[in-house]
Amino acid sequence: AALEESVRRARLVHADQRRTDTTTQVVPGGTVTERWVPVGRVGLYVPGGVAVYPSSVVMNVVPAQEAGVGSLAVASPPQREHGGLPHPTVLAACALLGVEEVYAVGGAQAVAMLALGAREDDGSRLCAPVDIVTGPGNRYVAAAKRLLRGVVGIDAEAGPTEVMVLADGAADPALVAADLVSQAEHDAVAAAVLVTTSEDLAARVEAELETQVPATKHAERVRTALAGPQSAVVLVDDEAGLLAVADGYGAEHLEVQTADAAALAARVRNAGAIFVGPHAPVSLGDYCAGSNHVLPTGGCACFSSGLSVQTFLRGIHVVDYSAQALADVAPHVVALAEAEDLPAHGQAVTARLRGSGA
Repeated sequence: AALEESVRRARLVHADQRRTDTTTQVVPGGTVTERWVPVGRVGLYVPGGVAVYPSSVVMNVVPAQEAGVGSLAVASPPQREHGGLPHPTVLAACALLGVEEVYAVGGAQAVAMLALGAREDDGSRLCAPVDIVTGPGNRYVAAAKRLLRGVVGIDAEAGPTEVMVLADGAADPALVAADLVSQAEHDAVAAAVLVTTSEDLAARVEAELETQVPATKHAERVRTALAGPQSAVVLVDDEAGLLAVADGYGAEHLEVQTADAAALAARVRNAGAIFVGPHAPVSLGDYCAGSNHVLPTGGCACFSSGLSVQTFLRGIHVVDYSAQALADVAPHVVALAEAEDLPAHGQAVTARLRGSGA
């Protein structure tokens, strides 16, 4: 039921992201249409090392399906305790979504297989190469995607998870601490950062962490992540300081827990996803908000977006001009071609005008 609800909400959001073709009449007889076409085949990586992520199946597959992608392949690490197959919850999510091509391969080698394809020992095709590889992973997955960029499209170099919480004295320290712990449990190198204008809140959050960390299941992993150089408590003077740190960092997940959270969130420019107020924890976005949890990390939110239907679409311009429309603009084309010392460009236009009567 939980996976079904996650799928339902994700479909609602991602269906609204579908692009429609647009046609612009530039001049009478001259149009440019932008046609949106899905990529042909997609490789979706679902991590499964420290933890298993059936939710990532939902977050990868749903936008690809809503975009109209015809061929989907999922790769997820083999699990020793499950006979070398991906985790049963990952397989269940694939079955729920109708994905039949699933490989028990993890890490950088999974990205390589999806991008380059693979064959059986007898030379027969095992896995056909894909057009784009998407999905989160560890630093090795991110490095493989970086190396293969250009051979194959990628969504982003999603690395270890990050959460940054912007908070003032109005925030509930127990909730702030809970959100830091929830993301720190992903990985020992996960980043959990609190940025606050309140020294009192910072002290109260640290006190809460002293209580909450020992009580959580993965206490050692959380403790390591919170003690690492990637995690911190940052004190700033005012709202301007909160925004400066947030935009400079470009967090994967940015929570805003301030007195006027919506207004402050609206001023943030760099974040993978923004969670507004005390009732929108990152965990909600991880599973059932309807948003996508495959988000840029490592500061990439400053120039890139999270996974969406748009990731799997290409815009193709279709140019359609009549003879008269071409004749009307021909002098400008010829002038620009001559300015760039590319006379054949102009001649390709004038050749169409000879004897056309235009």
